[in-house]
Amino acid sequence: MRINDSKHDANGDLRNGTFKQFFKDGALACIGEHINGEKTGEWKYYLANGGLKAVGEYVADQMVGEWNWYRENGELMQTGAFEKGKKSGIWRRYNPDGTLHDECEYSNDKKLKKS
Repeated sequence: MRINDSKHDANGDLRNGTFKQFFKDGALACIGEHINGEKTGEWKYYLANGGLKAVGEYVADQMVGEWNWYRENGELMQTGAFEKGKKSGIWRRYNPDGTLHDECEYSNDKKLKKS
């Protein structure tokens, strides 16, 4: 399912307030806030099975700070941070058993090193 990233609502007005999108079966697909058409604050994205897929924060429509992504079984899959919508800092990916798979460092969306 593709999330509706339009800054405007069905009436053509800039989105303001809580935004929710649903899967065809009525389950929640995402929830977050808009101010003048821009995503702001914490946003949560869900899997079709109802589990949390990703959670993180937006400021002025850009991903910022720590974000976490999860597997269908609820286990942590990946963590990473953004600065002004670009990957920054240490990103970690985890194996299905929860052990660390790898980590990479990013700056301004560019991979610097892998350990």
